[in-house]
Amino acid sequence: MFKAGFSRVDITPRVGVELYGFGPYRHRYSIGIRDILEARAAAFSQNGKSVVIVTNDLCTIDVKIVAEARRFVREKHPELSDADIMVEASHTHSGPSTSIDGHGWGEIDEPYLRILPHRIAKAACDALDAMEEVNVSQSEVPCRHIGLNRVRDVDSPPLADVLKEDWEPAKPELTDTTCRVIRFDDKAGNLKGFMAYFGCHPVVCCEDTRYIHGDYPGVAMHNLMREMPGSIGLFLQGAEGDVNAGCVHKPEQESLLALDVFAARFANAVRHGLQEAKPIEMDAIRSVSKVFRFATRAVFTPELLAKLKAQYEKPFENPMLSDSNYEARMNTVFLNGIERIEKAFREGKDKYVEAELQAIKVGPLEFLGAPFEVMQPIKNDIHASVKATYPMLMSLTNGRFGYAPSQDLLDMASLDKGAGGGYESTRVPLINGILPYGDIHHELVQYMTELDAILNP
Repeated sequence: MFKAGFSRVDITPRVGVELYGFGPYRHRYSIGIRDILEARAAAFSQNGKSVVIVTNDLCTIDVKIVAEARRFVREKHPELSDADIMVEASHTHSGPSTSIDGHGWGEIDEPYLRILPHRIAKAACDALDAMEEVNVSQSEVPCRHIGLNRVRDVDSPPLADVLKEDWEPAKPELTDTTCRVIRFDDKAGNLKGFMAYFGCHPVVCCEDTRYIHGDYPGVAMHNLMREMPGSIGLFLQGAEGDVNAGCVHKPEQESLLALDVFAARFANAVRHGLQEAKPIEMDAIRSVSKVFRFATRAVFTPELLAKLKAQYEKPFENPMLSDSNYEARMNTVFLNGIERIEKAFREGKDKYVEAELQAIKVGPLEFLGAPFEVMQPIKNDIHASVKATYPMLMSLTNGRFGYAPSQDLLDMASLDKGAGGGYESTRVPLINGILPYGDIHHELVQYMTELDAILNP
């Protein structure tokens, strides 16, 4: 007998907290709530095995918060292990900072961070306690009018173009062009819960907006739940590391207009998927979690870091430099990051980054969680390599360790000529205090295939 349960818990912070993302020390203090933020959970059980997935309308979730939330869940449900509990973030840039080491990109609100793991755990426990027998169906439907590949396509087209109903990117094949929708109905035929899996950076709103909301996926899920009372919808963030929404970095009023348009587009796709869903058999539930080592680029020696540090410190020698100067603010986050990397060298952790990967199999559905902003080529290779019938590679799961750049971007940032390289593959790792990855594309495919093989012997 297959059972499922769903729950939702409000995780909206107080108005006034600083919002996360869009640049160094922007001090985007929130001025109002455009849409609430939630932790929404789905729990599944069959043959004595239970698992739970919690998705959150947040930019990221620090590994320490995930560990706390899992501990609180296990205190009430000791039958579960950490491998049975998956925690994901949607990556909205209109929510609070939940990255303890994300200095400069939005300062944390410590009382909120103490409350957050308890609320995530409550969402998980409420879903586990609400489980009942359900029927499951799924579909894969077109979703072509939301994202574009920001690395290989023209980013941020004119708003008049992207608001046209038939707009799509010049290179849709470099994005997700479909959305996987899963629905769960009780034995009376009532919709109890649904999931929508799709990969796209939820950054319709811009660096000037100060309203709290879950961006287009959060708004879409709330609109759908209002349409279908009694149901709870989870947005599963896919490979969004190289995909932006069609509207990004526009003025505030244009962004808020586009927010509703893109939310409606995504809701339309999910609505279509719910209508088209076909029954699937749920044969077993399995889970696995493992910490893997990801190699870093050998060119980043202590000597190179010292050279970079001197380069970023140079502008501060000017006594007339203003603290409002963008270079001053940007160099500050680089210096903070480099100092954390230097600490890793002193501790002997300079050759690798350790991160947890997780896989949960629910019948033919397989949720593959990685704590990176994964890029589309990596997702495509993982989906092609695993045995699961319906694999779903999910970004920003159980933590945050920066971008997972695809191999072509890693090749472009080989750094044979010093400290150059791309935004995702070099600059962001330095900002995050993480040594840039050396082979993460192939490693992620290999490691996820290993986890999949455990679940599908």
